Amino acid sequence: MTVLGHPRSWNCQWLPLLMLLLGTGREPGVESVTHYKAGDPVILYVNKVGPYHNPQETYHYYQLPVCCPEKIRHKSLSLGEVLDGDRMAESLYEIRFRENVEKRILCHMQLSSTQVEQLRQAIEELYYFEFVVDDLPLRGFVGYMEESGFLPHSHKIGLWTHLDFHLEFHGDRIIFANVSVRDVKPHSLDGLRPDEFLGLTHTYSVRWSETSVERRSDRRRGDDGGFFPRTLEIHWLSIINSMVLVFLLVGFVAVILMRVLRNDLARYNLDEETNSAGSGDDFDQGDNGWKIIHTDVFRFPPYRGLLCAVLGVGAQFLALGTGIIVMALLGIFNVHRHGAINSAAILLYALTCCISGYVSSHFYRQIGGERWVWNIILTTSLFSVPFFLTWSVVNSVHWANGSTQALPATTILLLLTVWLLVGFPLTVIGGIFGKNNASPFDAPCRTKNIAREIPPQPWYKSTLIHMTVGGFLPFSAISVELYYIFATVWGREQYTLYGILFFVFAILLSVGACISIALTYFQLSGEDYRWWWRSVLSVGSTGLFIFLYSVFYYARRSNMSGPVQTVEFFGYSLLTGYVFFLMLGTISFFSSLKFIRYIYVNLKMD
Repeated sequence: MTVLGHPRSWNCQWLPLLMLLLGTGREPGVESVTHYKAGDPVILYVNKVGPYHNPQETYHYYQLPVCCPEKIRHKSLSLGEVLDGDRMAESLYEIRFRENVEKRILCHMQLSSTQVEQLRQAIEELYYFEFVVDDLPLRGFVGYMEESGFLPHSHKIGLWTHLDFHLEFHGDRIIFANVSVRDVKPHSLDGLRPDEFLGLTHTYSVRWSETSVERRSDRRRGDDGGFFPRTLEIHWLSIINSMVLVFLLVGFVAVILMRVLRNDLARYNLDEETNSAGSGDDFDQGDNGWKIIHTDVFRFPPYRGLLCAVLGVGAQFLALGTGIIVMALLGIFNVHRHGAINSAAILLYALTCCISGYVSSHFYRQIGGERWVWNIILTTSLFSVPFFLTWSVVNSVHWANGSTQALPATTILLLLTVWLLVGFPLTVIGGIFGKNNASPFDAPCRTKNIAREIPPQPWYKSTLIHMTVGGFLPFSAISVELYYIFATVWGREQYTLYGILFFVFAILLSVGACISIALTYFQLSGEDYRWWWRSVLSVGSTGLFIFLYSVFYYARRSNMSGPVQTVEFFGYSLLTGYVFFLMLGTISFFSSLKFIRYIYVNLKMD
């Protein structure tokens, strides 16, 4: 149905493919502006319609009973635009550069009762439409609904049959576009009998005006004239809350490292010198805390292949998240362009697959893994398989309901090709390099063949409590910021504070590392050496808190409804929590590993 790119985008060279994936085809920072002469035709594309409160539930504009050409011609779209649900098609509106139009007839229509009911239902669900002219979106509501009074109760439905287009130009370029129904009365859709037809005449007007603004980015009103909220203000409460938590945790960990550990090391090393005069095994007989498990703390864990796969994919998403935020900060892609972030995420995911393969295979070989081929397969499947299953369910629901969010077959084949030709081979290549460059695991202590018995642990040192504490503290550091991110992804706001987002992302990683070190110290002090998986789960459980917050957001902070929006929201929210589990679990593990190596390197042992 939709062509995904320009013909030149299918060359065998890499640069055109990357341009296609980014959905720009232009150099960074260059605006897509067409130059016109007076009287040149300006094509207005109709795009999509959908409920205002369900951002991801969109349908083709021509699915409604509206003025439609006999042959629908679609515009070529980038991959990012298709992923964003865009389905642009040429309209019947005739607009010429700098030529005003006063109430020109668009078409005459005779609507059946079924078509009228379809329009009534769309208006009651607050359907809005989106048009596009010269890459500028124009948005407005399909109709008008008035509901007032309890006794007597009134419920009126009206359809906008006239649209006023206001376009501003500077020289030979269009700078601003807007659509309005301010001075128009809606056509009533009430009181129609089941066997009666409704006659409608759709009209439109076009008004041009010159502006002194030379670039679109200099205009403060925004491209849509305020139909959607444009930006989010700087939220100092979130920043202050996160900074205070970071200072407290960093100070807490510093106290552990500088005072508690210093005392522990001084006492343990003194005991070692005392015991060295007698039997060298005597120090194992006392209650010596984390020192007594030095022969077991580096005992490799069960399911080491799965652990290495988690660390590899987690490292990949750390690079992916950092890369997207840095690219947005540097202006490498326009974050407000349709589907730009989606395209950048797909491109970076494919290119960073080498990181997951390298980290996973490198650490797997270090801890004595032999089945490295199976480890690579597990690594490449750890995220792609859950994502494919979730996407299959979500896409099927969109397809069954006729939503434009359902991907065409050509887009699916393109994404599969990118994964097969870029993502999977890079994972294998990274795995080969990681395996070949791996050195033996650097353990400061020699591990005994027989594992020491672990004493009974108090309830506050259980895995569940560590997961609760380790997940809640990082979540609390980003809880306020998380609302604005959800309002951007699942709402109508546009996020522009990527510097603040980068700062909060760094805070999240810092908090995760600090709380991981603290929890690992408490675990080892109880002579429990099973820290490998515990360190991943303790801070990785932040992903569970994020998913629980998404449930709260859906129920209390949003007006989303319906099966289409609900399935997509909870499906991708579950995937988001899973990604945060992988990222923060990886940060937590390597922080704990670094900490454990530090304390045992400084411990004197025979």
